[in-house]
Amino acid sequence: MKAGTLFVVATPIGNMKDITVRAVEALGAVSTVAAEDTRRTRELLSHLGIAGKRLASVHAHSSEAEVEKLAERLAAGEDVAFATDAGTPLVSDPGSALVAAAIRVGAQVVPIPGPSAVLAALVASGLASDAGFRFTAFLPRDGTKRREAIAVIAGTPEPVVMFESALRLGATLRDLAEAMPIRAACVVREITKVHEE
Repeated sequence: MKAGTLFVVATPIGNMKDITVRAVEALGAVSTVAAEDTRRTRELLSHLGIAGKRLASVHAHSSEAEVEKLAERLAAGEDVAFATDAGTPLVSDPGSALVAAAIRVGAQVVPIPGPSAVLAALVASGLASDAGFRFTAFLPRDGTKRREAIAVIAGTPEPVVMFESALRLGATLRDLAEAMPIRAACVVREITKVHEE
């Protein structure tokens, strides 16, 4: 029996109109949608008029057994879609264990590209260049690992995109400014939403 397909589906990062036609088709075609937060995915599916889908939770603390259940569905020939709360799955989001399990059972992994907070922030910043960029996700909160991560950023000539909690943003900007006092920076928040800044 031929294994199924795992569709890794990018979802809107704020504005629900930013869903792609392929994403809607993939979400509508599968019987199971694996989701980081099933409540948010249920809202998205409802907004898209897609009903009757089995939702399976796949988050940062999912057990091997939970991931294995989905791998078994894929191995049996079922197609599954995977979506995180917002943006492109696996970019600072859970899901790598599911993709690895899909590959292990012989399932095809098909990315459905679309919204990306990383790229949206980069192009809105005025700092993008043809030299590329570096993405670091979230910095370690403190200690040696944080200092080492900031040193890597300071030594990177390309623009660096990172995520940060609003609660830690001030401290992070101070740490970055101390390490790179003349480097330009841009803070982007609420991308594609009503209060975008």
